[in-house]
Amino acid sequence: MTTTPARTGSGTSSATIPAAGSPELADTIELLGLVAQLEHVAFARLAADSALAPTIEQRLELSRFASAAVERRDRVLARITEIGGDPVAAVRQYDDVLDDFDARTQPGSWWERLLKAYVGYGVADDFCRLAAEGLDEGSRAVVLEVLDDASHAELAVAELDAAGSADGVLTARLALWGRRLVGEALGVVQRLLVQRPALVRLVAIGSANQSTSPDAAPTNAPTKLFGELTAQHTRRMSRLGLTA
Repeated sequence: MTTTPARTGSGTSSATIPAAGSPELADTIELLGLVAQLEHVAFARLAADSALAPTIEQRLELSRFASAAVERRDRVLARITEIGGDPVAAVRQYDDVLDDFDARTQPGSWWERLLKAYVGYGVADDFCRLAAEGLDEGSRAVVLEVLDDASHAELAVAELDAAGSADGVLTARLALWGRRLVGEALGVVQRLLVQRPALVRLVAIGSANQSTSPDAAPTNAPTKLFGELTAQHTRRMSRLGLTA
């Protein structure tokens, strides 16, 4: 990846950034735009969840999570500006990225809503983490730090675990719901890879960078990607005692 040094306010060299006008820069901005859009969607979702939550404690906590999502989104937008991109244009291209997913996965209860946030949107976050392995060091650090906030996930796990342990029927229903969610979420990833060659390139670069042996046979990056996304989904469901 062709890079140029970035400068901090004190004049010291920080992480490198892709060279202006390079294909690497365009690819980087494209993934950062997706991450920023996902955080923007998370803000709207968490704000709506706050209004619907059954207890005042949950409403307060979810409203704090919504505020944190705005801060994370703005960190990504700042990185886009820092490397010379247009943050509004970068986000705009993903304006409807989850519309079809949301239309196909309307939750029928509070528990289904929590599982959708934890499992369904978790697949999108996992995809961005894996694609970020193909970014320059500075942009990768921003993406991984933004996606590392597990506060809302921990709330979902605690609430779902408590509810499921006391209701076997709910557990069975949520297991089915989780399988539907992951199928639809993987469909979103598939469409992104078809429509966005930049994301395919980043996934391939990241997969190559993570190869443990230079003599290993080349791996089909998309196949490896979907295997890892499925494995992460299985781990999430296992945390809840649900069958993936």
